[in-house]
Amino acid sequence: MAGRSACSICLSVWHLRVCPSWQSDCNEVFRWSGPGALKSGRALKKSALFTSVAVFCAALGGADELARIRERGVLRVLAVVSPEEPYFIADGPRGGFDWELLSGFAGLHKLKLELVTVRGWDGLIPALLGGQGDVIAGGFTATPSRRKQIEFTPETFPTRSVVMTRRPQASVATLEDLAAARIGTLKASFMYEDLLAAGIAPARIDDTIQTGGIPAALRAGTITAGVDGIEAALVAKTKDPELRIDMFLGRPASLAWGVRREDVKLREALDQYVGNVRRTATWNRLVVRHFGSAALEILKKARGES
Repeated sequence: MAGRSACSICLSVWHLRVCPSWQSDCNEVFRWSGPGALKSGRALKKSALFTSVAVFCAALGGADELARIRERGVLRVLAVVSPEEPYFIADGPRGGFDWELLSGFAGLHKLKLELVTVRGWDGLIPALLGGQGDVIAGGFTATPSRRKQIEFTPETFPTRSVVMTRRPQASVATLEDLAAARIGTLKASFMYEDLLAAGIAPARIDDTIQTGGIPAALRAGTITAGVDGIEAALVAKTKDPELRIDMFLGRPASLAWGVRREDVKLREALDQYVGNVRRTATWNRLVVRHFGSAALEILKKARGES
C-alpha cells in the first residue's frame, strides 16, 4: 500500500487533516507489516497496535510541521479582517500590530506571510483544524473554551471586555446599569461569554453586530452600550471623542496566536519569539504606534495593575 493510504488510515481514526508530506513517515511505520496486513482495515482498527501506530504518525506530523512550512516558504495566517478594525491585521495594504509581529518571526525563518481571511470568529478554529492555515492571529483571545481545542502562544497583547457608551447616552458604571441598557457585542466572542457570565440574559444582547461595528451602532442609537475588547475601544476612542470607556467586565485576558496541538515545533518557535519580543522595547513601541500614546497606561488599568 502506498504511503498516502497508510497515512489516511491513521487520520481516519484521529480525525486529523490528511497531509501528503506525512507519506514517507507513515510508510516506514507500516512497511514491516507487509501488504497482507494492510489489506484488512478491519483487523487493524480492532487492534491496539493500529491505535499506537496512528499516534506515532500524528506525532511525526506535528514534529515536522515547522520544517514543512520552511520548505513551503510560506506561513499561512488565519484571521478575521475588518476595514473598521485594521489595527491587528489590515487587508490592503497589509499591516497592523499582529502583522508586524508575525513579519519579524517570518523574517527570522526566511518565510513569507500569507493572509487567509475567515468570515467570523467562530470559523477560525475549524479553519485551523481543517488545515486551511498554520496559525490564528489578529486579536484572537485565548479563552478556556478555545484552549480545550487548540494550543496558544504566550500573550501577544493584553485584553479585557470593556463597556463603551457614547454621549449623550448615560454612562454605565454598574452591572445594574448594564442590565438596563440595550447591549451590543460580537457573536461567538469572549465579550459575549463575559456578558453571560455577568448574568446578562441572551435576550438582552444584540450579537448581530459585525466586527468593528460597535461604534457605528452606538452613534446610530441602535444600542446604548457596546461591549468590546479594550484594544478595539482604544482605537475607537481616538476616532470619536464622544465615545467613553466605562466599566471593565470579566477578568483580564490575553490575546495570543493559536496553533494545532500536534504542531509542537511551530508552537515552540513562536513561543520563543513572542517571549523575546515582550522582553524588549519593541513591544511598547508597537502598542503606541497602533493604539495611541495613552494605550500603555489604560492597559495597566485593564490588567488591574494601577
